[in-house]
Amino acid sequence: MKLLKALSLGAILLLSGLAQASDERRPLSAHHVIAEGVPLAVWQKSPSVPERVVLLIHGRTWSARPDFDLQVPGEKLSLMDALVAEGIAAYAVDLRGYGDTPRDASGWLTPSRATADVIKVLEWIVQRHPDLPRPHLFGWSYGSMVSQMVVQRQPGLVAGLIVFGYPVRPGIAINPENPGGEAPAVANTAAAAAADFVTPGSISQTAIDTFVTSALRHDPIRVDWRALPEWLVLDASKVSVPTLLMDAEHDPLTDDDVQLSFFRKLATNDKAWVMIPGGDHAAFMESPRDYFVQVMAAFINGERSQDEVVTADFLELELE
Repeated sequence: MKLLKALSLGAILLLSGLAQASDERRPLSAHHVIAEGVPLAVWQKSPSVPERVVLLIHGRTWSARPDFDLQVPGEKLSLMDALVAEGIAAYAVDLRGYGDTPRDASGWLTPSRATADVIKVLEWIVQRHPDLPRPHLFGWSYGSMVSQMVVQRQPGLVAGLIVFGYPVRPGIAINPENPGGEAPAVANTAAAAAADFVTPGSISQTAIDTFVTSALRHDPIRVDWRALPEWLVLDASKVSVPTLLMDAEHDPLTDDDVQLSFFRKLATNDKAWVMIPGGDHAAFMESPRDYFVQVMAAFINGERSQDEVVTADFLELELE
């Protein structure tokens, strides 16, 4: 049973009164950032004069383009386009083995390797935008865990942390079978690609079908992770940067107790925990998308004052 976290990020940033920016499809630029000889694919969409920057980290199975730049005729679903409309330069990276980034020689990805690669990309972004504030870091699902590890190691690289679909739970740090052997490289499936869309009516069937096609085109083979006990270093008390925890009402992959513990332990008073009503694990592509983007963009743009910063003393309303 989900708990509704009744918080205020400026009275949820007065979201009902915020003007919605009109996002339109922007050109997608491709870059490569070299990390230990591996060319990390980095995708960029920017307004002509950006005011802020964010780096988006994808989840366990699918890479940046299907996750963050889904293009469906007649529908606005791209998170990158929406952020650009808010004046934010949006970057997204394909981790090793995902999208246009090849696997390294080992065939495996590890939490520490993914974390080091994201740090490398952040350093590259900082060099590209020397006159702007440091980038914000957004992690979705598994990417939220990578993002947390990044800010624990290098907090000075970012202006803030945003996590959504935070999937930490008992057993998350258990290694796969035969983690020292050859990576299995199992094919991804259409059923797996459609699995995150669980709320009836929250997204069109056309959009789901388009996502499935894009996901299987960009990520035909499931990436193999090992050294999962490295996740045990995750410790919210070591997160000192401004943090926004986003949760969706119907997300089956998040745990209220885990998120409550994470939120309370954060080593910053500049923090908020916001529920996305009506959404699930893919809420930023579904009907709550506008709400999601407004919350995210307002946090990145610093639209909050000290008396609006949320502490661990908040109201929990049980939903029947």
